[in-house]
Amino acid sequence: MAKIKIDDALYQKVKNLAEKAGYASADEFVAHMLEREINYAGDENAPSDQEVLDRLKGLGYIS
Repeated sequence: MAKIKIDDALYQKVKNLAEKAGYASADEFVAHMLEREINYAGDENAPSDQEVLDRLKGLGYIS
């Protein structure tokens, strides 16, 4: 299984969101989010890059 490095502060946010959303682990949550975003990327009705950035900012992933 592949591993991706992220900073500790982001990992803590992911872990907290995963727990609140009822995922069994942060890994499961991240895999689900990545699958969803990859599916959007292949969709003609996918949000623009700016919409994705705004969404990620709204979720606290980036500032």
